[in-house]
Amino acid sequence: MEFRIKEILKDKGMLYKELAERIGISDIALRVSLSRNPTIGTLQRVADALGVPVTELFVPTPTDTLRCPHCGGVIKIEKGE
Repeated sequence: MEFRIKEILKDKGMLYKELAERIGISDIALRVSLSRNPTIGTLQRVADALGVPVTELFVPTPTDTLRCPHCGGVIKIEKGE
């Protein structure tokens, strides 16, 4: 799962440390949570603190591809004829 959080922070002139303070956890805990498998609750708190919808946290994927939930590899979808 890829996030745009670093990009959003840069756009807002914020640091991870400031974001972590806004949601009430340490900078390290925030980074660890986001690098693994964050809960929807954590993502919602991050989105609220950044003033964006949760969907803005994710890197959009092309509509003709999917990501494998096991390995994260890209699966290309082709139309049949």
